[in-house]
Amino acid sequence: MAAGTISSAPTGMDVRAMSTLSVGHAVTDLSQGAVPALLPFLIDQRGYSYAAASALVLASTLSSSVIQPLFGLWSDRASLALLVPIGVLLSGLGIGVVGVAPSYELTFLAVLVSGLGVAAFHPEGSRHASRVAGARRATGMSRFAVGGNIGFALGPVLTTPLVLLFGLPGTLALILPGLLAGAVLLHETPRMKRQTATASARAVEADTRSEPSEWGPFALLGGVIALRTFFYFGLSTFVPLYFIVELGASEALGNAALSALLAAGVAGTLIGGPLADRYGRRKFLMTTTAASAPLLLLFLVSGRGPALVFVALIGAFTVANFSITVVMSQEYLPSRVGLASGVSLGLAIGLGGVGASAAGLVADAYGVRTAIEVLGVLPLLGVALILTLPRHTRHERLERSL
Repeated sequence: MAAGTISSAPTGMDVRAMSTLSVGHAVTDLSQGAVPALLPFLIDQRGYSYAAASALVLASTLSSSVIQPLFGLWSDRASLALLVPIGVLLSGLGIGVVGVAPSYELTFLAVLVSGLGVAAFHPEGSRHASRVAGARRATGMSRFAVGGNIGFALGPVLTTPLVLLFGLPGTLALILPGLLAGAVLLHETPRMKRQTATASARAVEADTRSEPSEWGPFALLGGVIALRTFFYFGLSTFVPLYFIVELGASEALGNAALSALLAAGVAGTLIGGPLADRYGRRKFLMTTTAASAPLLLLFLVSGRGPALVFVALIGAFTVANFSITVVMSQEYLPSRVGLASGVSLGLAIGLGGVGASAAGLVADAYGVRTAIEVLGVLPLLGVALILTLPRHTRHERLERSL
């Protein structure tokens, strides 16, 4: 078999294409992770108010998440493979210009452009990832998703030293990853478009496209995604504070707890895809969602050491089903894969992130511990929604029949 081609086996995955897409995903989401890291420097060096800085975060969220379904609808009407390299280029260009923009208005515009690049990349990128994954869709999507996880985590890691060394103009260096990844994706896009699925996967795709969309399960799954994001973003916000305020830990240990939450999420993403392919999407989604509530309870009754372990387990279980919900969304709307990807990767996550900010009001009024306790209800609500979903998507049923 020639290198880079899809195996004739039903489970064959185009590793070269998947790796390229995952790297592109990492570079794209790096720009998202860079935005919050830049805020302290923009406030200090340009005198932006907290409200003005928060507006930049809002611009990034709205343009990168809420608008994604529109790009998805566009790509469903006409497959727009070029959105993948263009999205990577725009995300890097926008965030790179932030440091040299001469006014707040142009800084806002640069953040907006970067967010639009993120929004353009995800629906078409996830469509390609699903296509080149072969029959192992959940496994393939987990590899695609982990690229985004790594990129988002690298955003502040790369941005902070660049600005410390070169001042705000150091953000110009963030254009380079976008240029390189965009060029590679531009070169690889024609090849990915030429890829043909296996005979088994072609039969499944033909059958699923002839089936009507399952809007009810799709909407319910969107609720599950929003609740998960609410829970995860809320924990990401309050875990460091909980260690410092409630457990009397140092700031370093508080940040270490956050790192444990995020790093375990990356590991969970990689492990989750193959397990979902083996045991079923809904079963895996149910198991990982249900596990979060008791793990959170154990976290709240533990001392510092055990709490670190439990927060890592929460991160692994919560993020493990991220790629699975994307695949399920695509399978509920087989003829509208772009829209499904835009909602599951963008809109639902954006709404969940906005909702998570409400937990701050609870923390202000009743304390950090109470806010985390309230978050613990969300996985239980997610379980209730998952129980209403079909046991298998049509795609899974067709795969089992071939």
